[in-house]
Amino acid sequence: MLRLRPWNRVRIPSSSIPIRPFTQSLPLPAKPLPPRITIHDADITVAYLKGTGPGGQKINKTNSAVQIIHKPTGIVVKCQATRSRSQNEKVARQLLADRIEQQERGDQSRVAMKAEAAHKKKASKAKKARRKYRKLEDGEEGAAQQQLDEAEELEESGEPEKPAEKSSSTS
Repeated sequence: MLRLRPWNRVRIPSSSIPIRPFTQSLPLPAKPLPPRITIHDADITVAYLKGTGPGGQKINKTNSAVQIIHKPTGIVVKCQATRSRSQNEKVARQLLADRIEQQERGDQSRVAMKAEAAHKKKASKAKKARRKYRKLEDGEEGAAQQQLDEAEELEESGEPEKPAEKSSSTS
């Protein structure tokens, strides 16, 4: 019996597998985001603080929360997303870079561009849902109108209408 292991699998080169086998056109590239702003260490002050909030005694006595102050702009960022000081510092630096970029570039910043793309996607999804339910609603109205037309034709032709089926329920 042969077991499939990572070292005895036959590997197919990725260049031989078509990316989109059933289409003729290539996928459109995503709109590139502007590069992140680099923050110089001389421009910031990093302080390690004790955490607050839920987590019990451990979070109250360890200095894992990070507060970064950007001296030129005065922007203050505090992060205690993880239990690790180094990870919190990394996240805080990214948040600080995003805030500085948003302040400098406004609508052309990475954060604003991502928010705009998410807003457009959500609006498109809502529009598609409205279109779907409008079609369903029109279809039901069309079916009801068709039933009324058939009933009028029966009355005009003089044929007796079929009695409505009564549900037999024992109470």
